[in-house]
Amino acid sequence: MTKHKIDNKTPHIAKHLLGDVICWWSGGVTSAVACKIAIDIYGIERCKLIMIDTNNEDDDTYRFKADCEKWYGKEIETITYIGEKYISIQDVWRKHLSLNVATGAICSSILKRKCREDWQKTAIYDFQVFGFEFEKKEFNRAFGMKTNHPKAKAIYPLLMYGYDKKKCIEIVEDAEIEIPKMYQLGFQNNNCFKTGCVQGGIGYWQKMKREFPDKFYAMAEMEHELTDESGEPKTMLKDQSKEAKESFNELVFLVKHPDYPNLKSIDEMPDCKVEPLFDCNGLCGINDFDRNKTENEINYQGSLFYNIP
Repeated sequence: MTKHKIDNKTPHIAKHLLGDVICWWSGGVTSAVACKIAIDIYGIERCKLIMIDTNNEDDDTYRFKADCEKWYGKEIETITYIGEKYISIQDVWRKHLSLNVATGAICSSILKRKCREDWQKTAIYDFQVFGFEFEKKEFNRAFGMKTNHPKAKAIYPLLMYGYDKKKCIEIVEDAEIEIPKMYQLGFQNNNCFKTGCVQGGIGYWQKMKREFPDKFYAMAEMEHELTDESGEPKTMLKDQSKEAKESFNELVFLVKHPDYPNLKSIDEMPDCKVEPLFDCNGLCGINDFDRNKTENEINYQGSLFYNIP
């Protein structure tokens, strides 16, 4: 390997040689493959692999993490806000009396995005790797991130290689690694399975009610608790029908709330497929990409001026 002489006349070379490449491992197959590509391109010594842990992931995510560490030949470090500012994801919802805000899910905005941004303030790096897959909505998301968050110095290996989620699953399986359980169960991401994902959409929560009623009813109770405490409806979902929009009754509870009889429950919604939104990672918010079908089903109303401390 050619060795470069480092002196004060060539600081750009020194930065290129010494700067870390931060690879965000989110627990999904797309971030897993993006991290592997980064290692192959930049070298294992230069890549720093990090997971932002919400303490709300399915136990199988940590099995997948261990398998990926063997695949990479390097440990995936963990950073978290749990235990420092919040004791649980439920603590986030209760302290902010919110499930979703104008910039995305409150839990993701704080436990993942804010955690990553605070970590970023003291880090030295040349790039940050994100597992945005080869899909139109992810190109839009990447464009928004580059535009709105230039300090991230974000790069997207899957967009460069043209790898979508299906291809990433093939790559993971070719490495003889079992994909996360949530994919096997028919979900499109591997986010927050202990409670269920607040940005899952109508089809997602219909499936949760059928197959994991304990998680469904626990989240329904959380919606009612936050609603009662705040004095206004706090739901994850909304009805996109013309009738609902015209009557200003778009919000949808998982379970009917007695104080809001005009608002539907999920049982009153037509059956939907489990549509993908995205794998949550260190940057998550609706302002970073164009809205898609699943996102249009999510309730972001009433929090347009929310400020994350």
